[in-house]
Amino acid sequence: MKILITGARGFIGKNLIAELKNQKYTNILECTRDTDPALLDKYCQAADFVFHLAGVNRPRDQSEFMEGNFGFTKTLLDNLKKHGNACPVMIASSTQAALDNPYGKSKKAGEDLLVTYGRETGARVLIYRFPNVFGKWCRPNYNSAVATFCHNIARDLPITVNDPGVVLNLVYIDDVVEELINALQGRENRDGDFCAVPVVHTITLGEIVDLLYSFKKSRQYRSVPNMADEFTRKLYSTYLSYLPKEKFCYPLKMNVDDRGSFTEFIRTPDRGQVSVNISRPGIAKGNHWHHSKNEKFLVVSGTGVIRFRKVDSGEVIEYYVSGDKLEVVDIPPGYTHNIENLGDTDMVTIMWANEPFNPEKPDTYYLEV
Repeated sequence: MKILITGARGFIGKNLIAELKNQKYTNILECTRDTDPALLDKYCQAADFVFHLAGVNRPRDQSEFMEGNFGFTKTLLDNLKKHGNACPVMIASSTQAALDNPYGKSKKAGEDLLVTYGRETGARVLIYRFPNVFGKWCRPNYNSAVATFCHNIARDLPITVNDPGVVLNLVYIDDVVEELINALQGRENRDGDFCAVPVVHTITLGEIVDLLYSFKKSRQYRSVPNMADEFTRKLYSTYLSYLPKEKFCYPLKMNVDDRGSFTEFIRTPDRGQVSVNISRPGIAKGNHWHHSKNEKFLVVSGTGVIRFRKVDSGEVIEYYVSGDKLEVVDIPPGYTHNIENLGDTDMVTIMWANEPFNPEKPDTYYLEV
């Protein structure tokens, strides 16, 4: 199948092409603003499906709206018609096509042209009125507030929010791409004359900004956003894609002494805390118990033993652990416990606790195993 994509270097185009290649679609005809008209004509003759993603939304002169969004659409459809190619055509329109402004009028004109073309040729036409689209590879300081905010906040640059109460409808780029590939396969989500991405997120501008600043602070507090919330999960992925290349990593506070080190990695309000413990050879750590706090230990390097004793019993239970055989050991409440490095090298243990450490209520009581 030969797939013609106009606007191939644009935000949606780049993401769509990347996923098409992931799904083994190899015959992709990429059209950009630099494509020779004669080559576009050949593409229109050969295409089995057209994704018309090209458009103008930030012109130097308002007349360019109609030229880019109507004029180029006419050129594309005339080429298809000339070759008698009635393959399906998808057009990326905008929710602003329903509004009375130069951009919206140009998008509506492109839609009407495609509808007429479909009636004349019998071609399957798909019109998508996209709301705000967000995700990786969107150009900041252009036409996406989300992209601009992500870019600026990640770089400690100021942002401007005139009205935080403005309500936005947004679709995520991966959802857009999934829908477009469904359309390619004849499974588009259609509602009357239009097609649509099934998942639309409605949120205020102020809420988006608050989330983005919380993502920035999450490194400082070693926290993780609420990944159970679908929009938060998608926005966090988007934010990370705008990090400067020199800021991919960030330091953690290592608590170091002659026994080794203990470093908190992640803490969450509802899923507990993850830490990394390094024990030097011959060192035993722990010898304490908890009323309610519980933990999971996973030795990923080195060898050792985890010992337990119920606080009202003399019986000592031993679990031998090794990075050569990854096993999780649960640390139940009411058992004093320790972990000792039996090897000749440092032993590394991933430790999860069901709640972040609270120095005002540590629920940790010293008692030798």
